[in-house]
Order: sequence, then structure tokens, then C-alpha cells
Amino acid sequence: MIDVYTWPTPNGHKVHIMLEECGFKLGRDWQAHAVNIGQGDQFKPEFLKISPNNKIPALLDPHGPDGKPISLFESGAILLYLAAKTGKFLPKSDRAKYDVLQWLMFQMGGVGPMLGQAHHFRIYAPETIDYAVNRYTNEAKRLYGVMNKQLEQSKFIAGNSYSIADIAIFPWLRSWQNQGIDWADYPQLKIWFDRISERPAVQRGVQVLADLRKPITDDKSREVLFGKTQYKSR
Repeated sequence: MIDVYTWPTPNGHKVHIMLEECGFKLGRDWQAHAVNIGQGDQFKPEFLKISPNNKIPALLDPHGPDGKPISLFESGAILLYLAAKTGKFLPKSDRAKYDVLQWLMFQMGGVGPMLGQAHHFRIYAPETIDYAVNRYTNEAKRLYGVMNKQLEQSKFIAGNSYSIADIAIFPWLRSWQNQGIDWADYPQLKIWFDRISERPAVQRGVQVLADLRKPITDDKSREVLFGKTQYKSR
């Protein structure tokens, strides 16, 4: 049984979707352990042992590459691990593989961080800072434009085959309204988004722990996520 320590966020959903797409079934082949990031579960010593950066998700597979247990943090690394373990969603040929990897890095270095900042300054910041709102909203729109242009020439993000690049990007675009996005400006990306949304494994993945997540409205959760608690040395 693969153990996943997670929360229903875009980075958590990446791994939930990947497991389901690879044929692992929740409750049979893997189990989700809730790490309530609004309550500070990510700072508990037992979680820090497998995720020293105090971020979800983290994975523990009792049957690693050498037959021994392996733990992993960072959602991109987990996607690569599961792709290697199952032989799925990462092409075998070098050229196609690097096409996928560059778009995976695009998500890890651009889509996730920039859309995360857009969410923060548009929704969670204690005061409205017009410069920050405009900066990150415009960057979100730019990134959506990059993806829209890419999808004018291919069915999926990294070519004509579904891959870990699609799995990594999709969960971040589910909050498009919070990012100031109008789908009418990105028609090819919207077609792709709808196509991915219809996949049964994706639908199962985004429902994992979804009933536990509540809007961040209380001061305690805001402080844990964005205040001094986040920056303590551990």
C-alpha cells in the first residue's frame, strides 16, 4: 500500500490523479493521509521526516526501486517516480521525454509559483496591494497564453500524448476564476481543460479529501499558512 500524505490542493491533486491514472485505486493500492495545512499538521515532526520543506504532498512506497521503502517529497519528483515505476505517461524516446520534462519544469517553476502568488494577492492578502495584484494577474494571463499557443499545435501540453505534464498543470487551472482569467481569451487551452476534466481518473483524483477543505477565513489558518509560523526554523 502506497501512503500519500496530502491535502486537496493543486499539488496534492497532481499525485492523486497520477496514482489513479496509473491504475492504483484509492483504498486498495494507496491511501491518503490528511495533512491539514490550515491547522499546522505540516510542521509535525513525523511529517517533517518525509517532507523536510514542510509542504504537501509526500509519498511513502514500501516497495521502492530496490525493493526497499522509499519516501519522496515535491510533487514533480513524485510524478517522475510514479512514471518510472509504472512505465506510464513519460515517453521512452529521449526527444519525446525531454519535451514532456520541459513542460513539467514549466509547471514547477512557473505555473505553480505564479498562479499561487496570484491566488495569494487576489484573495488571501490582508490588504489589497494593486501592484502585486496586477503583477501576478498579468503573469497568470501570460502563462495561460503560452499554454494556449502550445495547444494550437498539439492535442496535449507536450505533444499528442497525455503525459505527466498535463497531470501537473491541470489542477492549477481549476481555480481560473481566482486568477482573473477569462476562458474566452484562451480557446485552445479551454478545449484541453475540458478534455482533461472528463477523464475518470482525474475526476476521482480531485475528489480525494475534497470534503475536508474549507475556505480560509479564520485568523489562525491565515497565520499558519502565511504568518510567522511558516518561517520558524525546525
